[in-house]
Formats: sequence, C-alpha cells, structure tokens
Amino acid sequence: MKTDMAGLDVTRDDVVAAAESLQQDGAAVTIDAVRDSIGGGAITTIHTHLADWRAAQAAPALPEAVMPPALLAELSRWAQGYAEDAGAGLRDALARAESDSAALLRAGEELAGERDALNADVAAASAAREQAQLVADERSEEIDRLLAELRNARQVAADALVGKAKDQLAIDGKDAQLADLRQQLERYVSSNAADSDARLAAQMELVGIKTERDNLALEVKELRTQLDASRSERSNLRAELEVLRNKK
Repeated sequence: MKTDMAGLDVTRDDVVAAAESLQQDGAAVTIDAVRDSIGGGAITTIHTHLADWRAAQAAPALPEAVMPPALLAELSRWAQGYAEDAGAGLRDALARAESDSAALLRAGEELAGERDALNADVAAASAAREQAQLVADERSEEIDRLLAELRNARQVAADALVGKAKDQLAIDGKDAQLADLRQQLERYVSSNAADSDARLAAQMELVGIKTERDNLALEVKELRTQLDASRSERSNLRAELEVLRNKK
C-alpha cells in the first residue's frame, strides 16, 4: 500500500461522507475502509479527519437502566445483558483503533523503506560520480601526455626537415661548384691548347722544327700535369659530393 498518493486531494468532507456511509451500512469505520471508499488518499490525512469525526460523534447510547418492579427476579440476567451491550461499543472502538494503528504502522514502515531506498540510491549515485571523476582525471592526464608527445614528435620532424633542406642546399651548392670547376678546366685546357699552337707556329718559324718540338713536348707535359691536377681535384669534389649525398 503506497502512502501520500499523488494527484488525489482528500478533504475532511470526503472522509466524513465515507465514514457516515460506512456507518449507515453497518460496516466498520476504519482508515482502510474509508480509503477504499474514497478511492485513495494519504493515510495520515484520512486518519486526522477520521479522528475529528469520531470525536464529534456522541458516545454510544446506553440502554436505559429501568428496573421493572415485576422483574426483580430477572435483575441478574438483565444486568449481565446490559453489561454485554454496553461493552460492545467499546470493543468496536478498540478494534477500530487497533486497525487504524496497524494501518499507520504499515504506512510508517513503507515510508522507512522508501527512505532507505532513496539513501541507497544517493550513495550509489555518489559512488558513481566519484568513479566518473577518477576516470575523467585519468583521461585528462593521458591527453596531456599524448599532447606533449605530439609536440615533441612535431619538433623532431621539423628539425629533420630543416636538416634535410640544409643538406640538400649544400649538395646543390657542391654540384654547382663542381660544374663551374669543370667549365673552368675545359676553358683553361682549350685556352692553353690554343696558346700552345700559336707559340709552336711562331717558334717553328724562328728556331726550327726541332726546338719547337721540344718546347711543345715540355708544354704538353705541363698541360698533362695541370690536367692530372685538375682531374685529381675533380675526383676529390666527386668524393665529397658522394659523401653529402649519402647523408640524405
């Protein structure tokens, strides 16, 4: 049985009307009977109005104790019947009071059960909230750690890209320098060859073919020496370029 039913406003008039109807029908006027007759309502409210109604009722009328003179012999029997009739109302009142007390006790027990259930729900909700807060704190720490790792990884990647770009620029510079040296070497060899040819022609005219041939041989030797030096320098440049490329 639920107490304090929501949506049903029980008034004193409702309780009085139900109690009088039960009384006219000869039924016991109890809290449960009144509540069933109304169709619901708070037990505590019904008890308050029913107590007021009972207090307003006149005490059960006692049979008039008239002693007929002719019935003195029946005095003992009459007195016993009178006592039984007088006690019937008190017994009914006591039964109603016991029924009302039992109803109030059940209502109190149900309220206590609902209170305990609410306390258990509150404790469970508090524990769940604390657990959720712990999980949230752990997730926050994990996110901070991952963000720090991401920043470090980005910095390492950026440094690697910068280093690679610098290496590429250095290699490109070495390639350009090597190409320029090759061009200079070719121009130098061509220029020396042209100069040698001119000098050879002039010397052949002045001192003869033999002297010119010796000079030409000497000059060719020098040119070869220079060419070997240039080739050695070019080999060194190639080795340096290869080392730079291997660093990529």
